[in-house]
Parts: sequence; structure tokens; C-alpha cells
Amino acid sequence: MSTSAYFLPGSLEKATSLLAEHGPTLLVMAGGTIAMPLINEGISSPEKVMGLRRTGMNYISRSDGHLTIGATTTLTQMIHQDEIPVLQEAARAVGGWAIRNMGTVGGNLFAPPPAGDFAAGLLALDAQVKLVHRKGERWLPLSEFYSGFMVTALQSGELVAELRVQLPKGKTSFIKFGRKHSNTPAVVTVAAQLVMDNKRILEARLALNAAGPYPMRMKKAEQILKGSTLDAAVIGEAAQVAMDESEPFTDGIASEWYRRKMVQVFVRRALEKAGG
Repeated sequence: MSTSAYFLPGSLEKATSLLAEHGPTLLVMAGGTIAMPLINEGISSPEKVMGLRRTGMNYISRSDGHLTIGATTTLTQMIHQDEIPVLQEAARAVGGWAIRNMGTVGGNLFAPPPAGDFAAGLLALDAQVKLVHRKGERWLPLSEFYSGFMVTALQSGELVAELRVQLPKGKTSFIKFGRKHSNTPAVVTVAAQLVMDNKRILEARLALNAAGPYPMRMKKAEQILKGSTLDAAVIGEAAQVAMDESEPFTDGIASEWYRRKMVQVFVRRALEKAGG
């Protein structure tokens, strides 16, 4: 089947109308860094395609201590956001310059692990995602957006419109471990945020990518950290719990066994880095 129609709506309202009209026959893409390789290799043959580049969702704004990021904002744009280093590092970890120049924040949420490292940074900041339908909108914690491999809470007729994160308190860290130093799929990616009073942890968020069917929060490990004094014993226990809590897989990059071991190693390193 060849593509019979390509739509380039000039607004989000028009985009949701087209999606409601054409339903599942319409492939939605922004930068195309995920969809186009599948199309070019003949794996995907969409009947109709809609591009989101002209919908007005390419923006970054700050208000009330929050950063709001439009879904078609590129990863290259995020590299220049000095206020949130964990998102800078997460954006820099995705592919090379060509991918970052085209790839978008919203599109990266749909990248199957071990790709999609930007979501780990967002999860560590407890990001909220705005889902828009022709008849309305709703906000959802990003931690509730994922439910399985390539399965999300996105309902029929909805588009990811923007993400909202609180400007981080405390300290953050981001570590991606791959087979190469750059432009490499992850063996494991870790993002952390710690809010502390002296050495006692008041808030803790820990997120992983490439260690499960989708980017996920390590909530059991977070509970180990909250209220504790950040020392080697607590860091070691949290890293062990995160290793047990993870759901790694085997692929051409790494085995399930190796990924699980690396979760423990790099969670420990990320917590040490965040704790200074």
C-alpha cells in the first residue's frame, strides 16, 4: 500500500479534527526520526500521514516556577535550556546532531527502549503530559502515560500537545551507559532528583530507560531513599532494590543479565552524583 494523502495542518485544532476524521488510518509524526526509517525499509506502509510541524507546538515557556514544553520542540532546542541540566543532558544523549535537530520532545516519548532516553529525564522531574482531543484536553502524570511495550494511555483521537515540569529543586543527575561514548543505544540510562536537608533526603525520584518495556520510575527504590540519610549504605540498598525492581530485556546491545547488573552500578553512580 502506498501513501495516498499527506496532511500538514496549520494548528493543533485542525490536527485533532483530521485525526478524528481519519482515525487509525492516519499516521501522526513530527520529526519523523522514528516513523521514516520504518517507512523507508518497508516495515510500515501508512495509508495517510499527518505532520505536526506547523501546528504551533514548538515552544518553551516559563511561568510560576514551571517549564512548559511544546510537543514539537526539538531535542536540540532542549540542549540550550540551562535551567534544567538533567533535560539538557537527556537531550544530548539522544542520537547525533541530525537526529536531535529533527527529533521532537513529544515524539521521543514513543521511542521503544533502548531508545527514548529523554523520557527518563522527564520522569525524574515528575513531568505532566497534556493530551488534547478535538472535544477537550486532559493532564496525566508521565509516570502513568506508559503501560506496556509500545502501549500508552493515549486514547483514540488524542495527541500529545505539551509537557510541564517544575524547575528542579535540590540536585539532579543523568547518566547513560552505552557501548560507545556518544550516538549509541543505551545499555541502561538513569536520571535522578534528590531534594535534601543537609544529608537527609526529603524527596527522591529515580527513573530508568532501557531497563524495562518502557521508561519507568523506580518507586520502591525511591521509598528506600525518602527520609534516609544519604550514605553509602542507603545508596547501595536503593541500587539493589532498583536492580530487583527493573525489568530488563535481551537485545543486540546487551543481555537481560548484564542490563540488570548495570542498573545496580549506574543507579549507585547517579545517586552519588546527585548527592555530591
